[in-house]
Amino acid sequence: MLELRRAQTGRVRIIGHRGAMGHAPENTLPSFELGLRQGADILELDVHLSRDGEVVVIHDATLERTTDGGGYVRDHTLAELKRLDARGQHGGTGAVARIPTFAEVLEWAQGRVALAVEIKAAYARYPGIEAKVLDLLARHGMMANVVIISFDHTNLAEVKRLEPGVAVGPLYLARPVDSVALMRAARADIMRPNWAYVTEDEVRIARENDWAIAPWGATERWMWEHLWTLGVDAMSANHPDRLVAALAEFQGRQPRPALEEGA
Repeated sequence: MLELRRAQTGRVRIIGHRGAMGHAPENTLPSFELGLRQGADILELDVHLSRDGEVVVIHDATLERTTDGGGYVRDHTLAELKRLDARGQHGGTGAVARIPTFAEVLEWAQGRVALAVEIKAAYARYPGIEAKVLDLLARHGMMANVVIISFDHTNLAEVKRLEPGVAVGPLYLARPVDSVALMRAARADIMRPNWAYVTEDEVRIARENDWAIAPWGATERWMWEHLWTLGVDAMSANHPDRLVAALAEFQGRQPRPALEEGA
C-alpha cells in the first residue's frame, strides 16, 4: 500500500496536480513527464469511461474546456477521443497533445512514479469503472504505488470491497462534522481535504488513526507554508517546481510540537 505518512517517509511528498498543469496541458503524457522532471513524487490524474468502455484520462465530464471537441466524454468512442487536440489553454504552443488512456499512463509510470487516480462521478456515473481501474492497475503492477481518490465516496467503498489492499482517499470540500466517520465509511487510508479546511484537529485525527493527510487545492507559497506548519504529509501543486523550491526553504523547520508523532 502506498505510504504517505511523513513519520514513515521522512519528508513531505509532492503531488503533481494533473501532472504539471500550470506549465503543460493537463492530464497528458507531456504534463506527467514534466511533473516528474520537476520533482513530483506522485502524479494526480482523473479518469472517465469512453462510450466503448475504455478508461481515459481527462478531468472534465465534457470536452470543451481542455480539447477542441465538444460534448460528454461518455458519448465518444476512444477512437473519436484520440483525434482531439488536448492542449487546452496551452494550445498556442508545443506539439499537439492527445487524451491518453489510463493503460498508456500506467505503462509510462510503471517503475517511475506513484499515481493518485481520481475516479470522476459528477454528471456522469460509470458503473463498473472501479473494477476496470483495478484490473489495469493489477496488469501493470501498480497496486502498491497508487492511491485512488474521489469526491464520490461510494466509489472508494466499492474499490475497497473489490481490493482491500489498495490505498484510497476521500476528497472533500468542507469541514466534516465527524472526519473519523467519513473515513471509516469509505474504509479510507488517506485524508484528502481541501487545504482551506485543514486544522490542527484534523491533523491530530490523522495521526491518532495512522492515516496520512494530504490536502488538495493549495496553489501559493503562503498556503504551502501554512500546511507545512500544521504538519501535513503531502501537498499538491499545479507547478511542482514551485512547491519543490518552497519546501526546500521550509527544511529545518518543525511542525508545531503538539502535532509531532507521539504528542
